[in-house]
Amino acid sequence: MSMLGLGLLFGAVTLLFMFSGAPISFALGSVAVLFMYLFMPAQALDTVTQNVYEEMASITLLSIPLFILKGAAIGRSRAGQDLYAAMHVWMGRIPGGLGIANVFACALFAAMAGSSPATCSAIGSAGIPEMRKRGYSPGFAAGIIAAGGTLGILLPPSITMILYAVAAEQSLGRLFLAGIFPGVLLVGLFAAYAVLRYRHEYQLAQRAYESQGTASALLAREIFTNRQKFEMLPRVVPFVLLLIGVMVALYGGFATPSETAGLGAVLALVLIATIYGVWRPKDVAPILTATLRESTMLMMIIGMSLLFSYVMSFLHISQSAAEWIVGMQLSKWVLLAAVLLMVILLGFFLPPVSIILMTAPIILPPLKAAGFDLIWFGVLMTIVMETGLIHPPVGLNIFVIKNIAPDISLSDIIWGVLPFVLLMFLAVLLICVFPGIATGLPDAVMGMPAVKS
Repeated sequence: MSMLGLGLLFGAVTLLFMFSGAPISFALGSVAVLFMYLFMPAQALDTVTQNVYEEMASITLLSIPLFILKGAAIGRSRAGQDLYAAMHVWMGRIPGGLGIANVFACALFAAMAGSSPATCSAIGSAGIPEMRKRGYSPGFAAGIIAAGGTLGILLPPSITMILYAVAAEQSLGRLFLAGIFPGVLLVGLFAAYAVLRYRHEYQLAQRAYESQGTASALLAREIFTNRQKFEMLPRVVPFVLLLIGVMVALYGGFATPSETAGLGAVLALVLIATIYGVWRPKDVAPILTATLRESTMLMMIIGMSLLFSYVMSFLHISQSAAEWIVGMQLSKWVLLAAVLLMVILLGFFLPPVSIILMTAPIILPPLKAAGFDLIWFGVLMTIVMETGLIHPPVGLNIFVIKNIAPDISLSDIIWGVLPFVLLMFLAVLLICVFPGIATGLPDAVMGMPAVKS
């Protein structure tokens, strides 16, 4: 069979298994084993477990379950609600301050927990009812939480970035640093939109009051005293210090990513035990169970995706596809646009983990040959994959929001998130025009990367 025919067959069978409804890990593993049986030496099947183990034998991957434990500990406490409440009180005087408080709370919680669904659930369960009670439209309240939750895969520590660092063979420390300023950029764009949307809804409410006498809660103003503001800090500051401490340990060279993840997990457990009294076995058991369940699921996907990529490489499918892309002699920016468009389309059906591990062998060599910085591209790819969390048909965060606010219609949620999708694409454009947004901080902290000849 020709290489083109083999590649097309491999892609068609993969799609068939994907759309069969089988879990992603089993679908990818089944395709890999099937093609090992049909097109690889007979003894290859005897080495499946060895191949999976060798592909996963990375000290960087060890940090994933530990970061999940840290996120589960924080996510299953009242840290999210307390963080949101503090942001609300401190930003109450700003026009649209409640929306901005949600954005900032999502950003901080995402940086502490590293999980988009956990951020949506923790902040949304408090933020959405508060926004609706104060007159904000349901779609806007849902959209800003869903979009804020996506920051969980961009701001460090990000499991998605850990996997990209492994797949692209790039420095995890540089990649984490590269995500900070783009994350701040998205927070700024989301906050600016929150102010503009608030002013629009405020004007509509004011007109309705003047013409019909209908008073909206949006017209009421809340004033918080300094005492109320400072009373909110004791439960929030320790978690912010935890975030800062983990970053200092990692970038100060005091600990490896895995050691940092372990330190963060232990300190998170200590904090929730001290602040919220979560220390009894019955309280800790759900945290450990959730960590074990999510870690097992994720590591299964990683293992099978890596086996899938190994088979593609052995059969020269990924190399041939990469050579074909290079042979098209596209300009570098057309190549980048085509790759990002493919990531967007894959985001309709697949989670970020699978997209990275399935496409890395194919797209990274042509991008590197075109002269793109793979750290910079990792940030772009992450932002584009973030949009997959809030657009149909998968849109994981959409369904998380629907679960915590079942009275908001799905159409309202979808229309509410669309402006944020556009803002994410604007951020991608800005990072393309000004690459220093992503590369400036890692270059300043860790020095310019060595150029390989």
